[in-house]
Parts: sequence; structure tokens; C-alpha cells
Amino acid sequence: MDAARADDRPTRRALSLEQALDHAAWLLDRDAREALALADAIVARVPGQPQAALIAGQALRRLDRPQEALDRLAALDRARPGVPAVLWEMAQAASAADAGDRAIAALEALTRRQPDIADGWFLLARELRKTGRGEDGWRADLSGVHAAARDRVLIDAAAAMHAGRLDDADAMLAARLEQVPDDPAATRLAGEVHWRRGDMAAALERVEHAVDLAPGFDLARDFLIRLLLQLNRLPEALHHADILAASPVGGPAHDLLRASVLVRLGDQDGARALYERLLAARPDQPKVWQNLGHALKTLGHQADAIHAYRQAVARQPTMGEAWWSLANLKTVTLDTADIAAMEQALDRLAPDAEARKEDIFHLHFSLGKALEDAGACQAAFGHYARGNALRRTLVAHDADDFAAEVRATAATFTAPFLAAMGAGGCPAPDPIFIVGLPRAGSTLVEQILSSHSRIEGTMELPDLMAIAARLQGRVDDGEFPDFTTMVASLTPADRTRLGEEYLDRTRIHRRSGKPLFIDKLPNNWQHVGLIHLILPNARILDARRHPMACCFSGWKQHFARGQSFSYDLTEIGRYYRAYAGMMAAFDAAMPGRVHRVHYEDMVVDTPGQVARLLDHLGLPFEEECLAFWRNKRAVRTASSEQVRQPIFTDGVDHWRRFAPWLGPLETALGPLATVYPDVPPGL
Repeated sequence: MDAARADDRPTRRALSLEQALDHAAWLLDRDAREALALADAIVARVPGQPQAALIAGQALRRLDRPQEALDRLAALDRARPGVPAVLWEMAQAASAADAGDRAIAALEALTRRQPDIADGWFLLARELRKTGRGEDGWRADLSGVHAAARDRVLIDAAAAMHAGRLDDADAMLAARLEQVPDDPAATRLAGEVHWRRGDMAAALERVEHAVDLAPGFDLARDFLIRLLLQLNRLPEALHHADILAASPVGGPAHDLLRASVLVRLGDQDGARALYERLLAARPDQPKVWQNLGHALKTLGHQADAIHAYRQAVARQPTMGEAWWSLANLKTVTLDTADIAAMEQALDRLAPDAEARKEDIFHLHFSLGKALEDAGACQAAFGHYARGNALRRTLVAHDADDFAAEVRATAATFTAPFLAAMGAGGCPAPDPIFIVGLPRAGSTLVEQILSSHSRIEGTMELPDLMAIAARLQGRVDDGEFPDFTTMVASLTPADRTRLGEEYLDRTRIHRRSGKPLFIDKLPNNWQHVGLIHLILPNARILDARRHPMACCFSGWKQHFARGQSFSYDLTEIGRYYRAYAGMMAAFDAAMPGRVHRVHYEDMVVDTPGQVARLLDHLGLPFEEECLAFWRNKRAVRTASSEQVRQPIFTDGVDHWRRFAPWLGPLETALGPLATVYPDVPPGL
């Protein structure tokens, strides 16, 4: 090396000053030692040469000699104060030398001179946090985000993303991150590109990294919380929501997001307190009034919920969801003034119908309920039909594909197949799954059972569906040729691990210490075979109702999410057929494994059916199960108000009032509509 340097000396002398400086800068990232030597040689020839002095400081930092770099750069700054490049290098050298105060001073000077350079703000934020000035660091991160919003590269990448040119956006961001690997704004934007592509794992990894790089990046943390909610990672979502709520520039949006996390966790009281605080500060917020109504309804405070919903529609009469929330309190009757107000709202929305579809279909469902209560069945049916038709345009459901999937599942879990799989799975007896169709009485069964001293009611938990979707994804990705092969590949250890995963994921919802808990997601009927394999001692209850009554009730009930089959009478009839057929197949494969509860029997003979149900679960009879309406637990489903009063029989045959218009449903159900509670052979 010394010989090489000796050979270079004549060359150095022969270089012009400009050439020597260019060469020294070129050497920085290739041979910092040689760059330092050349910079020193230049300074020897031209004392005080500023660019050479800067290169020397940069080289010393790269050689892990930060204190020497800082001394040299400080001298340069005294000679030529306020040069941005010098301040930037001083800050990095000071940071590396653990001279936090000097790093902060340099960065504060830099950001005063160049407030539009995001990197300076982000580095300042990191240094401020190191010295315990967390709030100042948070504000510096926010200033960095504000500066990044004017960055041309990021503006172009965001424009490409919003235009659907995801590959272009990805290429621009990849080039940026190649140059600046720790750019928080580019990293968050890259996460959003992955999210728009449907790659949740990559999206989450990028957005988490953005938050790690800039903990005060509120928009990134907001996005992270929403990703975690989509993935049902609720404890992590709450952790970040708590942090976001402490932002020095926080606002109502942060509190609203935290409240939505609390709702998902079942902490309705916590959400209620947040909504009430927001409304105390600013009452003119119809959306917050509506959210408060949801929390109050779930907690069983019906009068207060009605008041909240009324406040929402008074402030925004075209707010369809608030009207539906009011109508959806099954014990509330909307009067003629309400009907007139909703009809006027529809007229006002007509010119903007394409953009206001959600408000419009909610209003149709609400008018259907109001007119049904008034006995105007034909008019009610008309509004239900219009609401359903509009809602159907906004959801994806392929009845043929779904029926094929159900047939494949039923064909998999045969008696020989289950016998061949042998023992396995997590032996814990904790879960009680209540499956079936919505509006089949599952909430009633849940309320009865959760009144028992050994059973905790939770909510409709998405965790089993998430596990099943992940397994199906292995087929969709080509790892297995079909569903049966994938299931057959699960070893006893795999099945144990999956059962334990389910228990781990749902533990956050168990707060009472009771040994058993209920998972009342109706759609889990599609996965009774999987439940049996991974949780062999879990109980499975099938809540069933007359198909005409159940399907009509589901069709006229607007569900917030998850029931895409319910907006067409033919499709909901086909869905019921698929459900009944698969449950019949499983009954044949594993007789007695599923305990069926017919709604009509529960209504007619509640004590006898409750005793039979508890006997199946191996639990002693308790009188509180017959007084289930006194149970104060939170109930989030559409039947929340009905299960807070004794059983009534009015709804059993209510569908017959609409029979003249239910031909498509009856045709889709076929013989199921007439042989209930039996199931036609061969279904």
C-alpha cells in the first residue's frame, strides 16, 4: 500500500486542484484512507481549502475516527459558518462520537437553513430522542414528514401509485431506497404499494420499518394500526394506538382510531369514553354520535343508543348508516315523520347517487324496516329489494365457485379420511363454536350459554377463518394440487400447533377466567372438519332455523361486512343449500360430533332445549341460563336487543307475510323449504 501511495505522489502533484478534489471525493466510498491522504495533501498545498477539509472530515468518520472528524469539521465551520454540507457531516460525526448536544446544534442550524430537506429533520429527531427529548424528537419527525411531502421523487411515486401504476411506483421507490436506505417516507410509501398489491406481509414489514426509523411519523403509525387491524393483531394495534394518541399534534382522528381498536377488542366502555370526550369538545360530529350509538347498543343501553343515533341523523339527515343503525335496533319502531325524513334524504341524494351508494342502500334498508313495522309489506319489500340490489353491486360473491368449494370440503372430510388422519390436534376443550347462518338464533344460544358460570361469551372471532384462509392459500399458491392433499399433509404435530395458535390468538378476548368460551362466527360451519382436526375436544353447535325464515331474515338484514351472499334471494337460498348439504355430510362422517339447535324448538320449549344443550356440553343446569336477558355482557350482533328480553314467538313465521314475493328464494332452496327440519336425501 505504501509503495502504491509512493507511486501516486507524482500523479497527485500533476493533478489540477479541481481534479484532485474530484478524485478525493471519488475515493471516499472506495478507499477512505487514500481519500484522507489526498485531502490532506491538498490542504498542505492550499491551506484552508474548504472542500478538501470537508473530504478529510468525511474520510475520518468513515475510518471510525469520529472525534477527529468532528474537530476538523468544527474548525471548518468556524472558518465558513453555516455551510449545509459541513453541518450535515458535523452532525453525523458528533452522533458517532456520542456528542449529542453538538449533533443537535449542528442539525438545528442545518434545518433552519434547509427546512425542506427531510433527512436533516429525521436525523435531528433521532438525536433528540437519544438525549431524552422525546416530544421534541416527535415534532422533528413530523417536520421531516412535512418536508418529504414536497420531495419530487416521492410526489411522482405517490402519483403513480394512486393512478394504479404500481410497478412504476415500486421502481421509483426502489431506486430511492437504494440511494437512501433509511428514508422513512419512501419506506412507508413502499409499504402502501405492497398493500395495494395484496402483499400484506411485505406491506407490514415496510411500514413497521418506517415507524422504527421515525417513531414520530404519525401517518405511518396510523397506517400500521390499520394493517394490524386487518390482520386481527389486536394487542399490537392497541399498543401503537396508545402511542399515537400521545402525539404532540394529536387530534380527534387519533382518538377515533384508538376507539375502533378498543371496539374490536370488546372494550366498549373504553370506546364509549373516547366518543363522549370527543363530543363534549365538539358536539357537531354525526359520525362520532353514530359510533357512540354502536357502543351504547352493544353495552345494552338502548335508550342512550337511540338518543345517539337520533343526534347523528338530526345533524346529517342523509347519513344512511345512522338511520339503519336506528332501524336495526329491532325493538325500535320508526314513525311516519322518520319515514318522511328518509324519503326526503333519498331525494336529496339522487343527484349524487353514484358517489353516495352506501347512504342510499342504508336508507332503503331502513325504509324497508319502517314500512314493515307499519304493516306495508309490499312497499317494505320494494325498499328491501332496491337496497339489496344496490348493495349487491358493491360486493364480490360467486355462488358457483362457493358451491364448488363447499362440495370439495364435504368430499374431503369423509369417515374414512378422518379415520386415516388419526389422533392429533390440541386437546384443550375450551372453545364452543356456534355455527350456522346469520339470523338463525346463534346469538340467542350464545346469550343462554354465556349466562352459565363456566362459559364466557366473547364475540364473532375471525381467527379460525384466518387460519383456514392461510391453509387454503397454500393450495392457491400451488404448493398442493388440491384441498384434500393439503389437509392430508397436516401431521399430528401440525394440527396441535394450529389448535394452539387458535387458542393463542383468541386469548385476548378471554377476560373472566372461565374455563370455556364461545366463538360465535356463523361462517365457521365451512370449517367444522378443520375444527375437528385441530381442536378435537372443542364443541360444535349448529344453530338452525327454517330456511325460508332464516334466508328472508338475512336478506332484509344489512350486514356491515362478511356476508356477501345475503343480498340476492337466489344466492342466499343456494348458500343455505350448501350449508345444509355440508353439515349433513359431516353428520354422516362423524355422527353426533355436531349438536344441532333448532330455533323453533328453543322458542317453544326453552327449558327443555337448554337442559339438552347443557347436557351435551357436560355442564350442570343453571337457572341463570333461562334468565339470559339479565346478562349484561356486550352483544355486537343484529340481535343484541332481542336477546335482552325474554323469548318471543312472533318472528317464527313472520316471513309468511312476504311469501308472495319470495318465489326466487323458494326455488333456490328446493325441497329444503318444505321438509324442514329434515334434510332431503342426497343434498
